[in-house]
Amino acid sequence: MPEPHMESSFYPMTKHYILTLNPSAQHEWDRCTLRNPITAERPDLAALIADAVGEEAGSYLVAVHIEVQVLEKAPIAQPERVSVDVSATQKSQRKELVAKP
Repeated sequence: MPEPHMESSFYPMTKHYILTLNPSAQHEWDRCTLRNPITAERPDLAALIADAVGEEAGSYLVAVHIEVQVLEKAPIAQPERVSVDVSATQKSQRKELVAKP
């Protein structure tokens, strides 16, 4: 008995995302994130594939080809530590608060 013929379709799409790798992130889910560069939303890859396949109900065996091309690399911004001499600031503020006769 011949196998049913299923037409093979190819749906090329190019999407751009920002991948952030931060091994020292406080939470596990923030160590590797993929986000839309405009909206900062995390992509729903299953929904993207479903959009490419179409609206007809069914189960599909799909091949997903992922080609990663690094377009630009930016370091993760580290919070700056600024030392402030609080005692000198407090003394000058106290002088301003003293009532003048």
